[in-house]
Amino acid sequence: MKPDYRNWMPKGMVLGTLAGAVGCFGLATVCGCTGLIKNERAKTAATGGLLLAGAAAGGAALWMELLYRAFSYDGKRQISRQVIEGIADHVTLPEGGVGLDVGCGSGALTIACAKRNPGARFIGIDRWGKEYASYNKPLCEANARAEGVGNVEFRQGDALKLDFPDESFDAVTSNYVYHNILGHDRQTVLLETLRVLKKGGTFALHDIFSKAKYGDMQAFVDKLREMGYEKAELIDTTRGMFMSPWEAQWMALSGSALLVGRK
Repeated sequence: MKPDYRNWMPKGMVLGTLAGAVGCFGLATVCGCTGLIKNERAKTAATGGLLLAGAAAGGAALWMELLYRAFSYDGKRQISRQVIEGIADHVTLPEGGVGLDVGCGSGALTIACAKRNPGARFIGIDRWGKEYASYNKPLCEANARAEGVGNVEFRQGDALKLDFPDESFDAVTSNYVYHNILGHDRQTVLLETLRVLKKGGTFALHDIFSKAKYGDMQAFVDKLREMGYEKAELIDTTRGMFMSPWEAQWMALSGSALLVGRK
């Protein structure tokens, strides 16, 4: 049995956008080649507008397809696999320790961390919202079985308010989660994740830490140090660690970085 970690770019989104492009071109043909619209000026405007919309949707579909291929676990580039394994390499738990993966999705990072720490246990939480309807708890559990990993557990959870006491975990992780949370200060969300980390515990949080999304992240790192964190560092992952600067740019992942450290 092979695990199915899905794709960060859902195939349904690619096909839906492509269908939209085809629909626009079809309507443009109808408008331009029939007498459906009698006024010539209105016909020209409608046809032109639909052609532009079709071209935009077609371009978007092409971009999404390229992303799908780059992220695919079965493709040549396998950026998703490289990112997951790279984050997991930063996570070492003590014997009998417990780690938390926030926004586990299909369980890939949770399982990767658990495999590297067989004497510990990892819990993956996610809200599994409608935005990523193909991700769910049964999928995570099926992937864990496929990988032969038994030291994992998956639960429904909310990154904005974790259902765990302070200092509950020996490690906390996440991957491309917090930038999806709209309408909230993302630095505050990071602090909520770090709240449940034990003194001496480690963290590895990967996201698009751009100034537009997070504000001044170097100031946040300095704040963690002032709060007594033993180590806090922001590592740019777009300069060869997980991807090249060009890849980060065309994939709209510029600003990706790994926030790592010890409490």
